[in-house]
Amino acid sequence: MGEAVMVGAEAFAFDGGKTGVLLVHGFTGSPQSMRYLGERLGERGYSILGPRLPGHGVSPAAMAKTTANDWVDCAEDALLELSAKCDKTFVAGLSMGGTLSLYLAASHPEKVAGVIPINAAVQIDSPDLAGLAYARGLPEFVPGIGSDMVDTTTKELAYDQVPVTCVKQVMGLAATARALLPKIKCPTLVINSRVDHVLSPANATVIANHVGSSRIETLWLDNSYHVATIDNDKDLIAAAIDSFVQRSL
Repeated sequence: MGEAVMVGAEAFAFDGGKTGVLLVHGFTGSPQSMRYLGERLGERGYSILGPRLPGHGVSPAAMAKTTANDWVDCAEDALLELSAKCDKTFVAGLSMGGTLSLYLAASHPEKVAGVIPINAAVQIDSPDLAGLAYARGLPEFVPGIGSDMVDTTTKELAYDQVPVTCVKQVMGLAATARALLPKIKCPTLVINSRVDHVLSPANATVIANHVGSSRIETLWLDNSYHVATIDNDKDLIAAAIDSFVQRSL
């Protein structure tokens, strides 16, 4: 029997109308970071699905046994599940979840009506992370990257340690998503914090400049850091996604 899922880290789903929004959480995080957004969009009548990526919301040791292929497979399964009961499906994701959202939009254009990457990674310009990916003699785990938020009263449910084996996986996934950007033809709303201590905000510019869509919008956040979906701009994000979806139907 596998390890128990952390309380609050469970996957979630809200039944609504024929327009669906898939919400994908980030690296070392959990569906908790997307639940508030899901609740607000669910109140607006959308069908919502927030999967828990393999190895997440359990333990760093469990995550160390997973790969980017596992995360992609989970996101694809969730897209198939939601799109099977919806006329149109939009995909939004935070951080690595945004990377997966871009991958889905490029790989399954017939199923994705619009994509919303939030502080997504398509390039990781950190020499420290690059060293972790390939250096020898490293520890099995390094300190975590969770809870980068302006709002210090809220805490992200994320690991306090990062499996080094997974760093190479997320870097490879980001590079793959970057290469696939020109294949994205659906409406795209890029949401990014102006200040982010985990990923460079330059990712937003790279995405906006290279997606193949004829309709690209960018929303810059002034009052949130990396985990923006539960930070001070969370309601702004929910309203922006709602407006974007309505204009894309």
